[in-house]
Amino acid sequence: MQLRAGVAKSEITTGEEGILISDPLYAKALVLDDGITKAVIIAMDALAIGGLGDIKDDFLPKLRARIENELHIPGGNVLVNASHTHPQGRLLCDDAEQVERTFEAVRQALQKMTEVRAGSGFGHEDRIVVNRNLKMKDGSHWSIRYAHPCPEDKEVADIGPIDPSIGVLRLDRLDGQPLAVVYNFASHLLIGVPERGVTANFTGFASKVIEENLGNGVMALFLQGAGGDILEVFFKDVNRPRNCEPLGTMLGLSTLKAVRKIQTKDAGLNVLSETIRLPVRKNIPERMEARLQEQAKLLATLRSTTLNFKTFLPLYIKYALNPDYPSDYAYRYMQEERIGSNELVSMDVHNRGNLDRYLNNIYTMEKLIRIQEDLATFQYHETLLREAGGETVPAEVQGVKIGDCALITAPAELLVEIGLNLKKASPYEHTFVSAFTNGYLHYAAPVEHYGKGGYEVTECMLAEEWQEAYESKAYDILRRL
Repeated sequence: MQLRAGVAKSEITTGEEGILISDPLYAKALVLDDGITKAVIIAMDALAIGGLGDIKDDFLPKLRARIENELHIPGGNVLVNASHTHPQGRLLCDDAEQVERTFEAVRQALQKMTEVRAGSGFGHEDRIVVNRNLKMKDGSHWSIRYAHPCPEDKEVADIGPIDPSIGVLRLDRLDGQPLAVVYNFASHLLIGVPERGVTANFTGFASKVIEENLGNGVMALFLQGAGGDILEVFFKDVNRPRNCEPLGTMLGLSTLKAVRKIQTKDAGLNVLSETIRLPVRKNIPERMEARLQEQAKLLATLRSTTLNFKTFLPLYIKYALNPDYPSDYAYRYMQEERIGSNELVSMDVHNRGNLDRYLNNIYTMEKLIRIQEDLATFQYHETLLREAGGETVPAEVQGVKIGDCALITAPAELLVEIGLNLKKASPYEHTFVSAFTNGYLHYAAPVEHYGKGGYEVTECMLAEEWQEAYESKAYDILRRL
């Protein structure tokens, strides 16, 4: 039977007074039906599907129940992905309205079903993101974050990988006109817009580029990938406005380049969804104690600093501008040397020692900031684990096959290596990894990252065994699709 599809969207932006809306947030729905199987893909401009942010933990079960009871589509065939946008202020309408508006997008999409053909492929974009896990020369990881400074350049050995691929699913009406483009890319959405209002971030701009270029009412749906440790390359830039639109334009144009190369054909549909149990970490007290000991050692080094910032800054600039003759003209140093005096040289040695001590204290302060952030994270996760109330947490793993394209999901912030592993092992050439989907379990780091530090490992509430359990189930579902 011919594959049929319909698309619709609902705005989910808050209507609260006093909140600046830079661009609207949407729940976009794609309904698929091949005569045997029905499925729904929902792309939401939201931080997460439960766990944190404005979408609560009961959103997904309530939405699925309504779709199953009123639209007769199995709840397990509903995929809900959060773009993981980080706009300022409250993002979405209230809890009941979130379910109602998202359901309405699905209902309208179901009413607009038309016969389609499907095709898939990959685009490429490596200019707009970077792996925020810096590999340090001592073997540890240091994550680029807004909450703490970057390390000294001399301590950085390398950076981690990115996934530059843009997974693209194209759905065409039978007359060849595109109906929908589903695109999948891995990156945090952090920079925002200059006015710092609520925004869908750079994928919102990318979707606009795609839709306006293709025309004919096409809808672009973004699915966040394994972007747990990926962020915009200009995230820490202080020399340009915080504006994600240029990045979105680049992503949109790169996606369009791939869209135009894809040939569509008749396609079938299949969905598998299973819930597994993933183990949680139990060593938070020991990890906190290790960080406290490191903090104590660093604090002990903060001694014997004669300079304050008022005296440090002009002195530092003077010695940086002319390292050879910082205190006077060169001829004064030459004259001193000729008469056997060393007053200027001696003063320079003394000043440089004080500058070095002050600089070392600054670097120590930056490390202490990072430790304080880690300790706060540990305390937060102690609360989460108490609420979980057991040694494991449920995790839904869902697979959706549309023609030659396979989607595999995870309810966590997968780090990019996990996504690359899944794509490499998949039996399908066009495999898209949809993390941040059907729930939220915070970061999910590769086993080899444990012990190296970094924000993602600190934030990860899952025990090391999670990776084998998740990947085994993901591979199993991909094989059975």
